[in-house]
Amino acid sequence: MEIPSLTPAPKPLSERVARQLSRMPVKNTGPEVRLRSALHALGLRFRLGSKLPGRPDVVLTRARIAVFVDGCFWHACPEHGTTPRNNREWWSAKLERNVERDREKDSALRALGWDVVHVWEHENAVEAAARIRARWMSRIQAR
Repeated sequence: MEIPSLTPAPKPLSERVARQLSRMPVKNTGPEVRLRSALHALGLRFRLGSKLPGRPDVVLTRARIAVFVDGCFWHACPEHGTTPRNNREWWSAKLERNVERDREKDSALRALGWDVVHVWEHENAVEAAARIRARWMSRIQAR
């Protein structure tokens, strides 16, 4: 299920920027791998590569929890997010659209009965995994 876009993403001003953006890693980033390792160490089993809205990084199917590991730059972290000085207007629109898309996919998942967890790349993976496990426990016990 693809999420309909309310606002189109801005187009890069140059082909060079478009090529650079297309080469950015999308999965198996360091923060994702560290979180998955910490979740596994806590005994949680999960799925990857889900076709749920927004394509969560980690899915705990039994408790219906979708986990996204958000990069500080790409998702406008309030602590570490920055906007490049060069072509600032384009980057601001791009990053704002990323955040808007995050909220859209969260809404779509919640409408399907899923709990959504966002973990910032700068967060301690062990602490984030403990937080996710606590949510997992409460959702399993609520059934």
